[in-house]
Amino acid sequence: MGKIKIGINGFGRIGRLVARVVLQSEDVELVAVNDPFITADYMTYMFKYDSVHGQYRKHELTVKDSKTILFGDKPVTVFGVRIPEEIPWGEAGADYVIESTGVFTDKDKAAAHLKVIHDRFGIVEALMTTVHAITATQKTVDGPSLKDWRGGRAASFNIIPSSTGAAKAVGKVLPSLNGKLTGMAFRVPIVDVSVLDLTVRLEKETSYDEIKAAIKEEAEGNLKGILGYTEDDVVSTDFIGDSR
Repeated sequence: MGKIKIGINGFGRIGRLVARVVLQSEDVELVAVNDPFITADYMTYMFKYDSVHGQYRKHELTVKDSKTILFGDKPVTVFGVRIPEEIPWGEAGADYVIESTGVFTDKDKAAAHLKVIHDRFGIVEALMTTVHAITATQKTVDGPSLKDWRGGRAASFNIIPSSTGAAKAVGKVLPSLNGKLTGMAFRVPIVDVSVLDLTVRLEKETSYDEIKAAIKEEAEGNLKGILGYTEDDVVSTDFIGDSR
């Protein structure tokens, strides 16, 4: 069986990190990237130099032309199409497309853990609080933010309360949880890795140890590579670069 060929829609921070993971995979091949807001030259620069994850050194990067970036001798097609339905993924040979524009990303923080708990013990209702690293939309110094006044405050000086769409998004991924979740977020002055604190009311009587055992079992079984489990004395930076 040949490699799975993928395209990446959106080459911001999420898209670039997805590309790094894909380019180290033996089973997946990157064939195309779409981003209407940056050129191939700028894509290459931002991909190569990353303030958190360091310089990319696995392949030499070359801009062949405005529509092609070479990763070593491997060409990757570059599109700059704004309307998703008009992106010619088929021409590039993409079997799947990874959506990384940031519109549908928050759900991934909670969906795997919630699925395990809900399948094993049944969730009646849940509250999730995300402690979230700085994002590109935040301000370096206090500035205007008409929609969210607190969101306009300096990111590196404040813990900023914020709304989150994660609860609604999880309901779309796991329909049986639709309407059972509420959530909020705090933006904190770190550059990478977020924490989600989950409080649930369960249908079945259980214990903390049983919940941990269920998550550990799935992390080592059906959800291996997606869900992780640890009891080590770790901190947020220990998870930088973790592909899960």
